[in-house]
Amino acid sequence: MKLFDEILETLPEGEIQDVCIGLNWTAVVVEVAGQIQCGLASTLGGRHEHTGEPEIPLAGELVGRTTSELLAHIEAFDSPRKSLAMATLNASLPRQPETWTELNAVDVIASQGLGQRVALIGHFPFVEALRTRVDHLDVIDYNPLEGDLPAEAAPQVLPRAEFVAITGLTLLNGTFESLLEMCSPQAEVMMLGPSTPLSPLMFDHGVDILAGSVVEDIDAVMDVVSQGGNFRQVRKAGVRLVTQSRGNL
Repeated sequence: MKLFDEILETLPEGEIQDVCIGLNWTAVVVEVAGQIQCGLASTLGGRHEHTGEPEIPLAGELVGRTTSELLAHIEAFDSPRKSLAMATLNASLPRQPETWTELNAVDVIASQGLGQRVALIGHFPFVEALRTRVDHLDVIDYNPLEGDLPAEAAPQVLPRAEFVAITGLTLLNGTFESLLEMCSPQAEVMMLGPSTPLSPLMFDHGVDILAGSVVEDIDAVMDVVSQGGNFRQVRKAGVRLVTQSRGNL
């Protein structure tokens, strides 16, 4: 993906300090540009095989390696190797707190989508609350719950949507570009979730708003990730939600 190539070109080399592939989240701690930083990404399921090539070839030997060694897996398909690469990418990004706003994604969607047709890719925990705050909401998910639409509905829903919020997981499962192509050129597009790269280069690729996460208590977050925590638990352990925008919110 061209987007990944452009972001990777901006990242300084770093060293892996710690790695955790949890049930729900993957976390990577790096030392980069003199700073210790942690990045998150959704954990993609791997193959459960007792023979053949291992899913993580250097498992047990990743600490101390360069970040570029893990970033090399960014184009892996449907593999926890890609989760490792995305978490490493998010850990390696330069922190730009002057560009962040302390806004929760659901509040941004409710505000920006007021009076518009809103499409949400991914069933987030706030869906039911959001339904009461916007006039029209279509939720699309691979595993739709009651009131959601299946992934196959995207070609019909997205061209009509005026505000589109897309989970950062689409960067991992390879659907981001195709979903973006379905959106109206006039639609405002937001990417949200812990996998979201807080990089201004995202604005050059059709995204107007980024709603991501910054790990502030690395030790506590690594503990929760390692013990299978969901994002609410990970967030409570020490994650800050921030929003970054092409313009003013």
